[in-house]
Amino acid sequence: MSDNYAAYRARTRFANLDGLRFICIAMVLWHHAQPVSGDLSPALSRGFLGVDFFFVLSGYLITTLLLREADRFGHFNLKHFYIRRLIRIVPVYFLVVGAVSFYYVVIKGETELAALIPYYVLFLSNFLTEHIPTLEMTWSLAVEEQYYLLWPLLLLVVPLRLLIPFALVLVALNVALAPLDLGYAPQTEAPVRIALPYATYAPILMGSLLAIALHLGRSFDLIDRLLGWRGAALAGFLVLGLTMHLAPADVRGLPNFVIHSVMTAILAALVLRERGDFMATLRQPRIARVGAVSYGIYLYHLIALDITQRVLDRVGLAEAWLILFAYSALAIAIAEVSFRTLEAYFRRFRPKPPPAPAARPIGEGR
Repeated sequence: MSDNYAAYRARTRFANLDGLRFICIAMVLWHHAQPVSGDLSPALSRGFLGVDFFFVLSGYLITTLLLREADRFGHFNLKHFYIRRLIRIVPVYFLVVGAVSFYYVVIKGETELAALIPYYVLFLSNFLTEHIPTLEMTWSLAVEEQYYLLWPLLLLVVPLRLLIPFALVLVALNVALAPLDLGYAPQTEAPVRIALPYATYAPILMGSLLAIALHLGRSFDLIDRLLGWRGAALAGFLVLGLTMHLAPADVRGLPNFVIHSVMTAILAALVLRERGDFMATLRQPRIARVGAVSYGIYLYHLIALDITQRVLDRVGLAEAWLILFAYSALAIAIAEVSFRTLEAYFRRFRPKPPPAPAARPIGEGR
């Protein structure tokens, strides 16, 4: 067992990941304001890939949490996992969905939108091709909730020697089928159209596979040799920017796989080595704080954008850069208040971890 592996397995918090969340949410905020034309660089029009980076991060963290709990106690507590996820995700999500739905269906009288509400409540909005305004972003939360429902069950009942190739096959299928025209006509039941989702399961699975690889000693050592050097994360971000610039207009399929692979490598570099000039920037308190409340920012940002555009339109100041800064500041402020009030209240109900068992050597996992 290498010293780096022992240090990694002993680490209970990854100091750079709030900074990474900052980058992901900044990409999303940029995407919806789009202050600069993509003519300068196609990468500038691809801020939506920040959501994909969130997927990689979620897959990694959830799988790492479950694997470490299983190693520590002999198994992980599935009930407690689901409770933790519900407490983290549901209060803010239902607040936003409920408030927005009430506004459009009841106050504005757009009653035809009521048929969409069950898809949001059941986390199936990634199957919709039309949305209640400002709820478009919920498709990604639906993907994550479906992952949270199924992946821990697989980890619980399927040995890693079988789960790893199974996940690799799923990634390959997602990559191969995403760009194909399968001749599928979406089923229509007005006002809802339900279409098979063409993405985005690959990145969350790739993050999960990274977690497994870093959890196992031999694969950890290989990845550490490749990505544990000083400057690897910064180099990875430069490669990511170049890849986003060079990718074709339609990034589905292989281009997305390349982008997701670079994101996975960056994440590995950030958790393998936590020190360095670039890492220090990611750990700056203000940057880290925005990353810490990024879930709320993501849920509130389209509402903040709608409010900002209406206000600035009314006073004749609807310039793209001003919209970007104003709505980002509003989204961060709302998320901060939400984090300190609504979310803080529900965090009190998180299940308490069981007493730690006697220490034992770090092994190869399951």
